[in-house]
Amino acid sequence: MKIVCSKQNLLNGLNIVSKAIPTNTTMSILECILIQAGNGKIKLTANDMDLGIETIAEGKIEIAGTVAIEARMLIDSVRKMPDDADICIESDKNFNVSISCGKIILNINGKSGDDFTYLPNIDKADPISISTMTFKDVIRQTIFSIGNSDINKIMSGVDVIIKNDQMRITTLDGHRISIRKVQLKNIYSEQEIIIPGKTLSEISKIIPSDAEKEIDMYMSDAHVLFEFDNTIVVSRLIEGNYINVDKMMSSAYETKISINKKALYDCIDRSMLFSKEGNKKPIVIEVKDDVLELKVNSPLGSLDEEIDITKQGKDIVIGFNPKFILDALRVIDEEEVDMYMVNPRSPLYIKDENEKYVYMILPINLS
Repeated sequence: MKIVCSKQNLLNGLNIVSKAIPTNTTMSILECILIQAGNGKIKLTANDMDLGIETIAEGKIEIAGTVAIEARMLIDSVRKMPDDADICIESDKNFNVSISCGKIILNINGKSGDDFTYLPNIDKADPISISTMTFKDVIRQTIFSIGNSDINKIMSGVDVIIKNDQMRITTLDGHRISIRKVQLKNIYSEQEIIIPGKTLSEISKIIPSDAEKEIDMYMSDAHVLFEFDNTIVVSRLIEGNYINVDKMMSSAYETKISINKKALYDCIDRSMLFSKEGNKKPIVIEVKDDVLELKVNSPLGSLDEEIDITKQGKDIVIGFNPKFILDALRVIDEEEVDMYMVNPRSPLYIKDENEKYVYMILPINLS
């Protein structure tokens, strides 16, 4: 095999597929990136058995062929080559690989691609299409409340429900729930899958933020495939039934407030000065008249701050983990947010009027 690519094109492709390289594995072939040169395409593939990524690198094929190269060595070798230069990768029948650029030649050991696990074949019929910018946003707006896989495998996944022309994304970790709803261009039959949080986290790093481009999603019983630009991402699904969050949600409230998001965010952010690791203290929110008073007391000091609000309903005193509220506010784009509360022992809801986003946060018992 012999290919020639610009450093930038090759490095871009390698960085994309590297998201599927496992950090710990006993199978050395999984630590490799497979290069396939043929049919006019230079295809790069990595696969850790749960997540597989394949992309096309632009370049010239001088001799078709296939070789597997240890990922870290390959990426570092390319990265250390001169910028704005062409790089030649060549392998012989014994899979000895040379990576050259001008007068620089690196010789490394490659492997046969025969033992490489290729991506599963998934039927590409009836794709669910969504703009890459929107998809990237909904991942960012929900992934932070994903659960720990060591505690509950289901909670480490992202619940995706397609119904008619709407996609609903849900994550939860036992202390909070994040829901985002997206309008789709077409109408689809009802489907539900649980995608590993790791998959969507890695996808969000490589898909472009472009409202004009789309990502296509294809589902099977065991896998989901995402396709965008010249890249394919295939992931195993998490088996089982997701927690029925609809039974956990409520539209009832005794107190509703509307508040400037930035003012609240900055106030809670200041309160974190007194909530260091190992000394975490809840923030106390007191709603009275047209003011939200936020207090925190700890051995490190205290904060007492008031923010103007618009209130409907009763006064209330309630406590929260400040990080959970900050995480939700950070991904809400609106200047003003609505918060709904029932009593000091019931969840707080931050949501918009049409419930395109809903963040439910459990309170902390102040007693």
